[in-house]
Amino acid sequence: MNNINQNVILFLKRFILILVTYQLSRILFFFMNMELFERFTLKIFIGGVLFDLAVISYINFIFLFFHVIPGNFKYKTVYQTILKIAFYAVNLLFISTNFVDIIYYRFTGRRSTFALITARGMENDTIRLIPSFLKDFWYVGVLFLITSIILWKLIPNPKDTIVIHRLTKKDYFKKYSYVIVLLLAILLIGRGGFRKKPIRIVDAVEYGEVNNAGLVLNTPFSILKTLFKKEDIESTHYFDSKELSKTYNPIISLKSDQAPVRKNVVIIILESFGSENVGRGQTPFLDSLITKSCYFKNGFANGKVSIDAVPSIISSIPSLMNNSFISSSFALNKVRSLPKIFKEQGYSTSFFHGAFNGSQNFDEYAKVAGFDEYYGKNEYAGKESFDGKWGIFDEEFLQFYANKLSTFKKPFFSSVFTISSHVPYIIPERYQNKFPKGTTDIHESVAYADYSLRKFFETAKKQDWYKNTLFVLSADHTSSSGDNEIDKTNIGKFRIPILFFDPSNPDLASVNEKNFQQIDIMPSILDYLHIKTDMVSFGKSYKSKENFVVYYLQGTYHYIQDDYYVAFTDNKVTGLYNWKKDVLLKNNLMQIDKPRVQKAEKFIKTYIQSFNERVTNNQLVI
Repeated sequence: MNNINQNVILFLKRFILILVTYQLSRILFFFMNMELFERFTLKIFIGGVLFDLAVISYINFIFLFFHVIPGNFKYKTVYQTILKIAFYAVNLLFISTNFVDIIYYRFTGRRSTFALITARGMENDTIRLIPSFLKDFWYVGVLFLITSIILWKLIPNPKDTIVIHRLTKKDYFKKYSYVIVLLLAILLIGRGGFRKKPIRIVDAVEYGEVNNAGLVLNTPFSILKTLFKKEDIESTHYFDSKELSKTYNPIISLKSDQAPVRKNVVIIILESFGSENVGRGQTPFLDSLITKSCYFKNGFANGKVSIDAVPSIISSIPSLMNNSFISSSFALNKVRSLPKIFKEQGYSTSFFHGAFNGSQNFDEYAKVAGFDEYYGKNEYAGKESFDGKWGIFDEEFLQFYANKLSTFKKPFFSSVFTISSHVPYIIPERYQNKFPKGTTDIHESVAYADYSLRKFFETAKKQDWYKNTLFVLSADHTSSSGDNEIDKTNIGKFRIPILFFDPSNPDLASVNEKNFQQIDIMPSILDYLHIKTDMVSFGKSYKSKENFVVYYLQGTYHYIQDDYYVAFTDNKVTGLYNWKKDVLLKNNLMQIDKPRVQKAEKFIKTYIQSFNERVTNNQLVI
């Protein structure tokens, strides 16, 4: 056997070994997150292999080149050893991201992208939380270490494989033609085969339900596919401007015959308080507050991570990109947010977040949104209450918040973002075993955060501003998992509690069945207070007759209109379900109700085009 053949065979053996390792990591990913997926089918396996082959080809094309590069120097032991180490190190680095997502996927609901792992404002948070992740999920680290050792042991050793026979240049190039064919084949595999377009993240839905796309994909593919994308907004032109504005127009004009009500407004954003954690014994105070509030029973988050919640709630800008709006280059776009509108009404404005200053870029976005003041861990004044990882415990920070509000010029508009129900779910030592453990890791910290919320309201009730204040409470997103099958659907993964509580208006108390999302909060507050204004908002007021919700997750737009849920992927509707009757989304009605599919497709296309054009053209203000 000639030397070139042996080098090619050596590469192919290594290539196949990496492919097998990817399959093993997918199996681990599935078994450690079985509750998040419906099933593991042969179709999912085939799709997974396709995406694995694509990314492995991308990564290892250069190694094939170095295995067959002309020159007898490549047969030297030193060269082959370096090549083996480089092959191992590079592939292991990418394989490690699959292991990271075994846990991280539970919180984001999507495979990590380059934008997600490099988001501005997240660097310090990540460094601080790594020790906690290693401690809490040590078994994943052990599995990765075992995989690393086995992989190194199984990689064919060039000393055992290569038998050096020196060839003349003439003989070498005669035998080189099939190597060129192999190089081209690797490139073809890397683009996903004979497709019109190279394989994309969104193509994962071809091999399974939308909910199983994360199982088909692998994390290295998601990272590499987003590596060179400056932004995640693609040019869309479904309709001309006339047709676009006729079907959907995000410009909202709030008019009222009554004078503006000069109430204080407090927005409390509750970390990970998804609907799966509410009304099930962990949140007795919030449950009681719901009975005194306008409670939006069908409330939805516009994103799956905390960094998506703030622009959604404060600026009515949904998260319709793989990259979070706050960490994108569009973060400095002109926006007409709540603090700017309230400042025009003579309000003082402030934003509070108990984590380290700079966390998730909330301090920077607070400036862009127009808040007068930002208070983070650095500005906290009170007894020592650092949780050792993330920031100030909720109880102390909310007490600080309540007292600080009393110092502001009235009326005031303020928002606070809690932190204690965030990974690693630390609660003060004095409360160990005080709160119910529940059935998932987050439940005890949710119960502690609910207790802290109760203490906040006890303090707030004693302040002179309390009765003249509208309180708006919303979760930022759902938590990593729920106990029920309903919590794991593409409806359940976004359902959150949203409520408006006005101590001076007991008539407000009601259960509102409207489909309501975080981006509806901004126009609803202004409408409730009779503040006249024009604005760009991708949501709608609670008084509006419209009844839609739109959110996005890794290539799929999710659209809810009345009792129907629509999945929109790759420029077409891929699912239609009656989510009120078919709560587990098992019965796809696309072929049964084609008129509804056509109507939904037109709306979601105009919504996407309107969002993309206004964001890219910096037209988020009138």
